[in-house]
Amino acid sequence: MKDQSVNICPICSGKKKDGTATFTVDLKDTVVVVRDVPASVCSLCGNEWINDDVAEDLEAIVDDAKKRKHIIEVTRFRKTT
Repeated sequence: MKDQSVNICPICSGKKKDGTATFTVDLKDTVVVVRDVPASVCSLCGNEWINDDVAEDLEAIVDDAKKRKHIIEVTRFRKTT
């Protein structure tokens, strides 16, 4: 049986639901914005959590953006693996 506490927000005790988030990182020379990132989102306070697989994909997206050397890169989330 799945532990129901996993779906409870540790900040406000609201319910975490599947949704999307926007991930932003400032790398000094480049700002990368990734939209539509799969996340668990608290229905009460709006805090967001991403799982490890999504984090790995985000790292690959950010690495690709760094190689292009744009000042600002805005993209949508995509699976890289």
